[in-house]
Amino acid sequence: MQQKIRIQATDGSGSFNGYLALPKAGSGPGLVIAQEIFGINHTMREVADYYAEEGYVVLVPDLFWRQEPDVELGYSEADWQRAFALYGGFDEAKGMEDMQAAITALRQRPEVQDKKVGVLGFCLGGKLAYLAACRTDADVAVGYYGVGIDAALGEADHIKRPLTLHIAELDKFCPPEARDRIVQTLQGRPGVSLYVYPGMDHAFARNGGEHFHKPSALMAHERSIAALKGAIGPNYDLSALWDKHCEYEFGTRNVDDTMGTMVSEPYVNHIPTMTGGVGYKALHAFYTNHFVNSNPPDTSLVPISRTVGASQVVDEMLFCFTHTTEIPWMLPGVPPTGKRVEIPLLAVIKFRGDKLYHEHIYWDQASVLVQVGLLDPKLLPVAGVETARKLLDETLPSNTLMEKTR
Repeated sequence: MQQKIRIQATDGSGSFNGYLALPKAGSGPGLVIAQEIFGINHTMREVADYYAEEGYVVLVPDLFWRQEPDVELGYSEADWQRAFALYGGFDEAKGMEDMQAAITALRQRPEVQDKKVGVLGFCLGGKLAYLAACRTDADVAVGYYGVGIDAALGEADHIKRPLTLHIAELDKFCPPEARDRIVQTLQGRPGVSLYVYPGMDHAFARNGGEHFHKPSALMAHERSIAALKGAIGPNYDLSALWDKHCEYEFGTRNVDDTMGTMVSEPYVNHIPTMTGGVGYKALHAFYTNHFVNSNPPDTSLVPISRTVGASQVVDEMLFCFTHTTEIPWMLPGVPPTGKRVEIPLLAVIKFRGDKLYHEHIYWDQASVLVQVGLLDPKLLPVAGVETARKLLDETLPSNTLMEKTR
């Protein structure tokens, strides 16, 4: 659901291209993505598609069109030199006029719900996102490692919409003194959120790039989605979506219905045993052969607490069953013991839009092994069903394992 569209310049000098990506639903809030210095290349199109999967109608305008239309560079040394030349010739004032033109064009499209439009930018686009908060009618702006923001801090008093900035601590294009000026000037202003990523260099969120750092990129994305959803949506009942997924997994035990609640290429990782699957085909096979139909008949999930964020749900629960069948995902290769097992379990569920993207599931495997009789708690500092009991009753004794060592 991608296409090129034409955007009319506001100064009467012509029109320029934009890459448009639509969400699966066909409509949603609008999001203008301001490019890096490499044009609307493969990376920018991937980012656009990614945010379309999050539920946004995404437009990436060609901001170098006044110099050379449809620039699309890679990351070779020659491409870098060409990109810097284009950056050097970039007319920032005209570029911001083109950003406003893109915002207006997107807002006027029938696919954009409630006419809400945000801005997200990287590198050069990171500064343009900051300026969008100062100069345009965008409803929210998010900038990644913007280059040159320190030179435009005089406009900070004109910020009139929520602004989130992701700052790389070791950004070679934003030296420490510039970074400090940005933080000191903007920190504490209403609606402004600043995040500095320790040890990170420029472009830490560019997948496959030299400085890509997945943990920081994931954290920044979570914060970006929170900022965007808080200002323009889309808003989904993630709790209800997760409940429906669990109903299909443990209630009706229907693999196709379970997969229907997930994105086209999801993954599941049971952390202690590293079981699960990556991608639709592998995960469908895992659910069919090793999970949905492999849990004992009396399996139950007892909710303890639930935290719902902008794009994920964290569930704390007791997972209870009698080991009457082999459970390949939790006890692979272990024949049924007939033992009762009750363990605390934590599920971190990530969504893209209204579909599950991944599940990270945690539990204490040592406690499971104790309860099925495969691990002697007298020989190691581990506990059995007591871990579940104490989760429900905090007044039960603490430090019992330490006392065994005295």
